[in-house]
This record gives sequence, structure tokens and C-alpha cells, in this order.
Amino acid sequence: MIQQPDSIVSSSGGVLGDSASAQHAPLTPRMVLSWLPRNATPAQQDSAIQAHFQPKEINWSNRPDTLHLPCHDKGHNLLDTQLPQYYREGFFSKDSLFHPELPGGRIGVAGDPIPYNVHSDNIITSLLLLCFILAVVAFANAKSFILRQCKSFFYQSHGETTEIVETANELRFQVFLMFLTSILLALLFYFYTINHFGDTFVLDSLYYLIAIYLAIVISYFVFKTLLYSLINIVFFDGKRNGQWIKSWLFITSIEGTLLFPLVILQAYFGLSQENVEYSFIFVLSIVKIMTIYKEYAIFFKRNVVKLQIFLYFCTLEIVPLLAFWGALMFTANSLKINF
Repeated sequence: MIQQPDSIVSSSGGVLGDSASAQHAPLTPRMVLSWLPRNATPAQQDSAIQAHFQPKEINWSNRPDTLHLPCHDKGHNLLDTQLPQYYREGFFSKDSLFHPELPGGRIGVAGDPIPYNVHSDNIITSLLLLCFILAVVAFANAKSFILRQCKSFFYQSHGETTEIVETANELRFQVFLMFLTSILLALLFYFYTINHFGDTFVLDSLYYLIAIYLAIVISYFVFKTLLYSLINIVFFDGKRNGQWIKSWLFITSIEGTLLFPLVILQAYFGLSQENVEYSFIFVLSIVKIMTIYKEYAIFFKRNVVKLQIFLYFCTLEIVPLLAFWGALMFTANSLKINF
């Protein structure tokens, strides 16, 4: 025999269960909307919500802020102008996470830095371009002077001297060429330092290293000029001394002219440091051959004792050159950072 279920329980059990659960659970808008049929309009839903929920006054908490260390006062407002400075500064005061308005650093992983290349250095490029433009303008305005200097350098007169009258512009042209030679020598030794010593120095910028080398080269030329004048005045007359100074300025100009393509090839065409060193030795050999030839022609051509030319050449050419090289190497070793 199967017992029939109670119709009262079955018909009202769900409603009674919902009412009992509603008495124990807090009333929510979702619960109120679930009592409505599915086809209820938005107006009906709004009316049901307003019938069960009435707006009340909000009572904010008056309890003190306890978000501070125990046994300490509550926190201070950082916008307070009377607040001491030590309240505003802390370990995280400069942290980007503590200040969301500050940038938090780069996103991702940093790549390898691009190694230093001379051809990408804008300062050196501008310097070489400026020297080239000034040299072209100077050569264009002093063609006759250059030809006259070349003829007088290899021409041997029957008299005591061959006097060449120089104008102020021609003298400035020679000084400029000597300064250009100084810049090129400084750049060549700068390239040599970068290749053999690295690029870590105690200086803030590598351009300071170029300036130091330039000052050493200019000091070398000034010292040689004073040394020539002092010794030649003692042993020779003033005319031959003046003739030699003019010839030496011309030789220095030739040296700068020959070194300029070498600097360009190394800086922008990838000429190896070994080939640059061989080429520099070749240019230096040509310059020294021209120097000893002109010294012989001016000072020692009519001397009976020919050994004096070698003593003169070693004293005024070889020894200052070795001292100059030693000064450059000492400067590079002193400024290099050794790990």
C-alpha cells in the first residue's frame, strides 16, 4: 500500500522553506527580485526594491585610527606643513612603488649595451669635419705660399740663405697647420689608448682624455721650438736659425697632411690598429728623413766634421720624441682604472 503525500506539505513546503530562510538570512535586492516572475518589467522590479528597502542615514565610525605601531600615536598627515621633515622621509620615501606618480623603471630585460665606436661619436666627427673644412679653405687661400715653400725646401742656393718673406696670413696658416697636426696626433694616440688600454678611466668623459693629449702635444711642439731657438742661437747665426724655424713649420705641416687620411681611415673605414701603427711609423720616418736632410742643408753642409749632424739630430729629435712618447704612456697608465 503506497501512502499518498500530503498535499498541504507539498504545496506550501517550498513557500514555507523560503520564508524560514528569509527570516534567518539578510534581505538582499537579489532575493527580492527572485520573488518576482521572470517576465516582470523594470518598473515592477523597481517598485519591489523600493517596497523592501528604505534609505537610511549613514553613520560614519567615530573610532580612532589604529593603523599605527602599538604604544605610538596615530599617523600624521604628510600634507601638514607643520610636520617635521623626519616624518616625511623614510626608507621607502623615494621608492617608485611608494609613489605611484613616479615611473617604475623600464619594462622587460635590458639588452647588452652597444660598444663604443669612434665612427658613431658625434663630437669627434664634428671635430674632424671642422678641421677638414678649415684646412681646405686655408689651402685654397695659400696655394702660392705652399708652392714656394716646396721649392725652397728642396732648392739649394749658392748663397748663405734663401730668405722667404712671409705675410701675416701665411704665418697664421702655418700655425693653424701645426695646431691641426697636434689635434691629429692627439686623436691617433686616443685611438691607440682605446684599443690597448680600454675605455675605463678616472675621468668623467673620454673627451677630457683627448684634451689632455692635445695639451701634451702642444707642449711638446712649444718645448721643441724653444729648444731649437736656444741651441741654434748659441751655435749658429740668426739667419740660419730663422730659416730652420720656417722649414720646421713646413715639415710639421706636411706631417699633419699625411696623418689626416690615416685618422679618417681608422675612424670611419675600419683600418686595423696594427696597420695604423705601421703607417704612422712610415709617416714619422718620412718626416724625420726630411728633418735630418734640412738640418744638414742649413747647418752642417759646409762643416768638415759630419758627425755633428748625428749628435744634433739625436739631441733635438730622438730624445724629445722618446720623452714625448713616455709622457703619453705615463698619462694613459695614470688615468687608467685597473680592476
